[in-house]
Amino acid sequence: MAQVLVIGDDLTGSNATGALYARRGLRAVTVSDPTHVARYAHRVDVLVVNTASRHWSPARAYAAVRAAAATAGDARLVVKRVDTTLRGNPGSELDAVADALAARAPAGRLRVLAVPAFPDAGRTTVGGLHLVDGVPLTRTAVARDPFDPVRHSRATAVLGAQSRRTSGELPLDVVECGPGAVAAALRASPAEVVVCDATDNAHLETVARAAAALAAQDGIRWLALDSGPFGAALATELGIRPAVAPVRVLAVVGSVTDRTRDQLARTEATLGARWTELDPDRPDAERALDGLRTAAAAGATVLGVRVRPAAPQAVAAPSGADTAAGILRCLADVARRAVDELRPGGLYASGGDVAAAVTAALGADGFAIDSEVLPLAISGRLVGGPRDGLPFATKGGLIGGPDAARDCLEHLRAAATRTALTPER
Repeated sequence: MAQVLVIGDDLTGSNATGALYARRGLRAVTVSDPTHVARYAHRVDVLVVNTASRHWSPARAYAAVRAAAATAGDARLVVKRVDTTLRGNPGSELDAVADALAARAPAGRLRVLAVPAFPDAGRTTVGGLHLVDGVPLTRTAVARDPFDPVRHSRATAVLGAQSRRTSGELPLDVVECGPGAVAAALRASPAEVVVCDATDNAHLETVARAAAALAAQDGIRWLALDSGPFGAALATELGIRPAVAPVRVLAVVGSVTDRTRDQLARTEATLGARWTELDPDRPDAERALDGLRTAAAAGATVLGVRVRPAAPQAVAAPSGADTAAGILRCLADVARRAVDELRPGGLYASGGDVAAAVTAALGADGFAIDSEVLPLAISGRLVGGPRDGLPFATKGGLIGGPDAARDCLEHLRAAATRTALTPER
């Protein structure tokens, strides 16, 4: 069985959720026909089952979702995916999944963790109220939805209108205190369903870490109810990894701006990236390669070289053109030798000069563009030369917010690890 089973209520949401797991290197497939579950369940890391039940009656939705949940098998994590604005049958479908899991393991310690926030899409939860771009649900267009009008802004009220389970809330100030405080609050709560506040991705990670700790310490099996990103974060914190190890990704970064440093720090925290630094005054390719070899030997799947910022006393002395050219030559040499020796499945270059130098060093004719990860951040493949077809991503050094490098590397890693799935006969 897949390590993660996600049950969604519409196809677009199901596909979008599967993409969030794929960005973390997990192979994900969405199916809408229950007869296809057995075909793919043992061939992917994440199986997303779309019941298409959003506009059905609560009773009909319950039956369809319970049947889907019965296919969970030995999945380590089961997620009930709900609409980002809580439309449809979230309460009855939650009960359906919980009832199916409880019937399968009556002695298990099953609890529900509801984190409906999707900060990147403007969906947040504060004081138990679910908001769209800061506006409570009942003051948005979903309150007038012709199929499924949402009649409550409080998440527990939306669930409670259909669910038989008791619910409670975990406020933002507790989440802000960190995983330890969240774990203590979850452990103390008598509610069967705990709805957690969250306004940014860091909050989702905090709650996920706390839940994973309780799973390990107390033997709790969590059923996650979310709109996509929390379930993916929880899977990571539970230690769910691709059945086939993800390919290694090599990154080469020349920018030394504060923005770049913040972006790379985020990759360390979220992807476990390992960085070796190049001394700008004495660029040493062999020393940088030693750092990359050490990171690879330690099992890092995202590893890279970056330029160390100049010492404060040296800031007033601008680097000359010869120095900058020497740094570029060294970075390009490191990239060429690392590609030959460490065989990464994908290569990321930040900064236009760096990307050009690396492309030339690898003997490529050019770059086949596949997609835009974010503005001025492009993913594709090298064309021509001995590394033809190598997945390659580039980003401007000053481009994007704190998660920009992480998003590029996740996208690249997913592209590099993606394999074609041929249905079994």
